[in-house]
Amino acid sequence: MAPYGQAALSQQIGPDRFNADWKNPQHRARRLVSEFIGTAGLTFVLSGGAAILALYAGAPVHPFQAAFILSAVSALWLVAAVYFLGDISAHFNPAMTFAFTLRGDMGWPMCATYVVVQLIAGVAGSMLARGFFGIEGNLAATQPPPGLALHAAAFEAVLTFGMVLMVLSMANGPKLNGQFIPIAVGAYVMSLGTMGGPFQGAAMNPARAFGPDVARGDLSTWWVYVVGPLSGALIAVLVARFLRGPAKAQEAQAAMGTPLGRE
Repeated sequence: MAPYGQAALSQQIGPDRFNADWKNPQHRARRLVSEFIGTAGLTFVLSGGAAILALYAGAPVHPFQAAFILSAVSALWLVAAVYFLGDISAHFNPAMTFAFTLRGDMGWPMCATYVVVQLIAGVAGSMLARGFFGIEGNLAATQPPPGLALHAAAFEAVLTFGMVLMVLSMANGPKLNGQFIPIAVGAYVMSLGTMGGPFQGAAMNPARAFGPDVARGDLSTWWVYVVGPLSGALIAVLVARFLRGPAKAQEAQAAMGTPLGRE
């Protein structure tokens, strides 16, 4: 059976170079710092944006208007962040990291490290916003409607499925900052965030939900935004494999970034 994902990349470039470059502690540290910046930036602009709307909008903001504005803010941040960090690492989402790992693009120990860093970053971004504005606007916390937690989890699964499938289908080059990938990610986040935001927040990202929840001190519904996105990511990986076959070497490189000094 032909290797796929990370194993295919190792075979393509040779184990010595793979171990020297992709397993180099410096490259791994760069990836984690990149993930921290991107994820913390996401929760900061969302939590800060929600607080500023509550404090300075001049009038109560309709939930759909708030969802549109916050979706646009987060989409624009993701477009910018994927453009300038994509060649290092631009998952910014535990569900996306989980999908790349399931596909074979990276190992489980690195996956666990990514998720820990993403969750810490999510908290850091929201806490920074809280330091400026308090917990106004609920810091853009995602919450299911009363009595509809399971519906909200299923909704999260659907939204995350589409996002992960799109990224897995497009991230097939040596970098995750190709010409159209950041724009596609931003468009998806804005469209689905605007549509789903008034219902239950439309997180599509456990770290994005975790940050505001910790900052405001309420993790009672966070499970919705873990179970839903991870379930959607799992289904997306299965569908992507059916549509496109196993991950190739260049797809693994897109997920793992490009080490310093390598083209």
